[in-house]
Amino acid sequence: MLTTHFSDRRHVLEIGAGTGQHAIHFAAALPHLTWQCSDRAQNLPGIRAWLDEAALPNTPAPLMLDVCDTWPQLQVDAVYSANTLHIMGWPEVEQLFAGLPAILAPGARVLIYGPFRIGGQHTSDSNALFDAHLRAEAPHMGIRDFEAVNALAHAAGLRHLADIPMPANNRCQLWETI
Repeated sequence: MLTTHFSDRRHVLEIGAGTGQHAIHFAAALPHLTWQCSDRAQNLPGIRAWLDEAALPNTPAPLMLDVCDTWPQLQVDAVYSANTLHIMGWPEVEQLFAGLPAILAPGARVLIYGPFRIGGQHTSDSNALFDAHLRAEAPHMGIRDFEAVNALAHAAGLRHLADIPMPANNRCQLWETI
């Protein structure tokens, strides 16, 4: 799926890279891309370990990025984030989208992977259970309503291109700068 939507991209910023495993997979499959990982400071050592072991030429050292703090000075033509919006609090989701205009090149694409509610409804019983589990674990977490996220994207100068169903009741939401 990324091979289709990022085939003409050159520089991807992954927000919330976690362990770095997505970077290794996608950077190996899409060697024309520079895949720039970013995450909070406490996750950078684990990402570095994955990147060092893979030794791919298109994965520079990860950047520290907390969406509520100062963003790195860079410009990218793609942003990827997986399984982050339901872990972040809503103010952090707002800050993520508010920070995008400063780093996105004209025609940039933003792809967010994870579970979403559509029209205020869960897309599956398993997502409803997962949402309840998240909210019980920490009240700031939870599956986000697509419409609310799309409103943030629109305010950041993005137009929605696609809602792509994925395995395990997840979705990829794809936007592009207007």
